Amino acid sequence: MTQLFTEDGVVIPVTVVESGPVTVVQKKTVENDGYNAIQVGFGDVKDKHVTKPMKGHFAKSGVESKKYLREFRLDDDSAYEIGSVIKADVFAAGEKVDVTGISKGHGYAGTVKRWGTHRGPMSHGSGYHRGVGSLGACSTPSRVMKNKKLPGHMGVEQVTVQNLEVVKIDGERNLILIKGAVPGPKGGILTIKNTVKA
Repeated sequence: MTQLFTEDGVVIPVTVVESGPVTVVQKKTVENDGYNAIQVGFGDVKDKHVTKPMKGHFAKSGVESKKYLREFRLDDDSAYEIGSVIKADVFAAGEKVDVTGISKGHGYAGTVKRWGTHRGPMSHGSGYHRGVGSLGACSTPSRVMKNKKLPGHMGVEQVTVQNLEVVKIDGERNLILIKGAVPGPKGGILTIKNTVKA
């Protein structure tokens, strides 16, 4: 993340995202697949690092092997042909977008970190600080109820942040500057779409 200054001196926190260029690898149609979509590839990779089925998939479309593939459903995909390149300039400054990514992993986390629960008293001889707390009632229902907030694996989940604003587009370097934070670690793969809340 970094920050930009507007002409009137307001600071805007932004996340710089490298966006493509991505190449259209496949077009899915209602006749063949039951829905309209385009499949795009990102990140060049050597053929020796691609499985045989994927080599055939790229050879069929006449596109160089890509490291990542993602699919986007479209109402009208007539503007895109197999092999065409999509760059950052498909978005414009001021547009609203939804950003999807895999959240940062935190490993095995306790309830205070994972769920934000309160801790116990820290003084007067209390032996209880960051534990789970009461797990439920006694002989009725004689079990821990579902959805009890317990310790466990935290992060590495698909997260979508909606209605973020595109602040600036750098078409030459394929950079999109998005206001605020986006899910995932540095270098993570993101999916950016037009927002559903517009």
